[in-house]
Amino acid sequence: MKALILFLLWCILFVLCWPLALLALVLAPIVWLLSLPFLLLGIGFGAAFALIAALLYLPARLLGHRRAA
Repeated sequence: MKALILFLLWCILFVLCWPLALLALVLAPIVWLLSLPFLLLGIGFGAAFALIAALLYLPARLLGHRRAA
């Protein structure tokens, strides 16, 4: 559904200003490639914080403490 809405918005942009629509079509993969390292950094930081949280909660889990649901 999201892709269909994006395509319809692009079609409207193409009708209104076709050079800008073609420029957006060409630049979208380049912007994605430039943002890819930041995505990988975010995944790495998320994993590091999950590891730290698991290490901090390990003694309580070993003693049988249960989280309130």
